[in-house]
Amino acid sequence: MEFQYAPGATPLDPDEAAGLVPVHITTQADLNAWEQANIVLGDRWAARQKKRDLLDEGFVRDLHRQMFDKTWQWAGTFRQTNKNIGVDWTQIAVKLRDLLDNTRYQIENHVFKEDEVAVRFHHQLVLIHAFPNGNGRHSRLMADLLITRLGQPRLTWGGASAALTPVGAIRDRYLVALREADKGQINGLIEFARS
Repeated sequence: MEFQYAPGATPLDPDEAAGLVPVHITTQADLNAWEQANIVLGDRWAARQKKRDLLDEGFVRDLHRQMFDKTWQWAGTFRQTNKNIGVDWTQIAVKLRDLLDNTRYQIENHVFKEDEVAVRFHHQLVLIHAFPNGNGRHSRLMADLLITRLGQPRLTWGGASAALTPVGAIRDRYLVALREADKGQINGLIEFARS
């Protein structure tokens, strides 16, 4: 199967693509539906993790694994190649540790309001791009979990599902907001996350 990547999606290298668990998948639409069903299971798993520290590398990996373990053999494993986005793969663990520590500091010292903490965390997690694929969906769920732990309702991400559909106006708005956040303009992404 050759994957047709949507704008803003991370291409898989051949070794990663070979890690597909279900052998019956033959189209991108089938893969999208299968992944979404797996993500729902991951979301349910996360809802039961009330005592786990979200700002822990083990939790970050476990959540990705739970979201994608029925889809990809490498679920929960940091990428081992460079992509069109993300830090150098050799720096993932260091950059993730920095992000987790910085986010903990922001929360403990009330540096930003809750929505901004969660959205900044999401943005930085996307920039790290720790996994071969699923980083956007994973980072949105991480932000949702974080914001609820901070006593606020889940983010709405443009009113779309966590998948933000592979193409469409909502995804385009999301990608524009991410690019603006890359330039230091976070307000558009915060507004999108609550729209």
